[in-house]
Order: sequence, then C-alpha cells, then structure tokens
Amino acid sequence: LDGARLMNAAVALQVPPARIVEHCDSVSLCFSKGLGAPAGALVGGPKDFIEEAWRLRKALGGGMRQSGVLAAARVLPRDHQNARRFAKGLQELASPICSVDLAAVETNMVMVRVDGLPPEELCRRLQAVSTDEMAQTGHAVRVLLFPWSERSVRAVWHRDVSAQDTELALKKWGFVLRQLGP
Repeated sequence: LDGARLMNAAVALQVPPARIVEHCDSVSLCFSKGLGAPAGALVGGPKDFIEEAWRLRKALGGGMRQSGVLAAARVLPRDHQNARRFAKGLQELASPICSVDLAAVETNMVMVRVDGLPPEELCRRLQAVSTDEMAQTGHAVRVLLFPWSERSVRAVWHRDVSAQDTELALKKWGFVLRQLGP
C-alpha cells in the first residue's frame, strides 16, 4: 500500500491506521507528504521483507538517524476542519459559478465544481491581487490552487494553512465571485 494518504484516511474514518492496512502485504508512509514533517518515511511488512528493505537502504546509502524526531506526528484533524469550514463557507456564498458537495469533504481536500468559466481563469483570478481587492476587503490575498479537471479545482489544506488563512481564502473567493457577476 502506498500510504501517502493513510493518516488522512485514518483520521477521517476515525480508525487506527493499522485497521486500514491489515490486509496489505506491505505499506510505505512518507512523513513529509502524509504528515507535513520535513523528512522521514517508514515501511512495514513481514520480517523478511523489512530485513531486505533495510539491507537495500543501507546498500544504497540511505539513512537518517534523526528522522524519527523530524517526523513527530502532527495533528491532521485541524486540516480536515479547515477544509470543511472552507467548503461550508463556499456553499454559503451561494454562487452559481462554484459549488461543493459537502458530503464529499472527508479529509483535507475540497473539490470545487466550476461553471461559467474555465477553471484556469478562476485560478488566475484567485492568485491575482488588485487595488480594488485591497480597498474592498482590506487584504491582499493570493489563493494558490490548480485546475483539477475541465470543470473543477482542488483545494488542499496542510500544516502551513491556518484557520485564519482559511477565512482569508473565503473572503478572496467571495471577492472574485462578486467580480464575476450576479
């Protein structure tokens, strides 16, 4: 199992990660991607598999003695709460341009359906800062995201996005959506 999203899934499902991987032969987990730590990873599986992985890691020159300290667990529920708050706030804007399925927001990702303009254009507007924005909102905010499909964008929360950042992002979306029309 590629465990890149393992911890997010465990938090969302409210089950121990071991329950999710119990039927897997092996599992890997990158702490920097899955948990936002600066470095570290783990691999799990049968004893002979782990011994071979350990041997190969050493043979290829890998090893960080302090990766356990660097990879100390962080709190993922905050990211999930911020994503959910954003999704609810976007829904409250009641724009015909953007919509969110709240039931689909289970982790730190929000898929936003975009109607009436290309997702690339929405992304460009969310990244731009104007004097009108400063005058109307009192903030200069850049929301960085990319098109996910022809009719959607994906917003992702991580350790560097706070509750305050989430509120500022919602204000920016409101500003952009008002600029786009009714």
